[in-house]
Amino acid sequence: MDTVKRKKVGILGGTFDPIHTGHLILAEEACEAFSLDYVLIMPNGNPPHKAGQVHASMEQRTRMAELAVADNPHLRVSDFERTPQDYHYTYETLEFLTEKNPDTDYYFILGADSLMLFHTWKEPQRICDRCVILAAVRDGMRPLELESWIEALNKRFGARIYPLSTTNIDISSNMIREKVQNRRSIRYYVPAPVEAYIYTEGLYQPGKETGRE
Repeated sequence: MDTVKRKKVGILGGTFDPIHTGHLILAEEACEAFSLDYVLIMPNGNPPHKAGQVHASMEQRTRMAELAVADNPHLRVSDFERTPQDYHYTYETLEFLTEKNPDTDYYFILGADSLMLFHTWKEPQRICDRCVILAAVRDGMRPLELESWIEALNKRFGARIYPLSTTNIDISSNMIREKVQNRRSIRYYVPAPVEAYIYTEGLYQPGKETGRE
């Protein structure tokens, strides 16, 4: 009897305000390290924990993501959160995707620092039931500290968590917004099509507030 090979798909969520080189390298490294078929770049709607801090519209942030990954077959953009609902919690997104695509295993990518707060997320058990978690490890994270958190979450939620070693690139969306405000170059911080889009759309221009990401 033939068995259908299951797909392995990564999910990298964020406000992507704007998407930058660090996001793209993280997604590419996850794809390579875990032999994923591709990674879904998933711009968030209006996260409750970032109220008033999202500067570009959902449409603009999604378009920047599309421009950023256009030449990479390993990365795709999901418009799942482009709905009338302001925000989808992670567990809701995963339950929707796994029910819609029962032949797919999902790998949710997050920063190791976020893993420390994972137990405070909405419905962490339901998240763990629906995906494998990849914790991106940066230089500042002590291996034993991460291992202890992984062990604790495994015991509490039956989580499947694996560390993801990543290149330590110190870029943030906030940094890019501030550079635009100060009329400084963002070349190479974002892909060239994203840079052109930011200036064409007049995003993050002087006189507009910047928030933290």
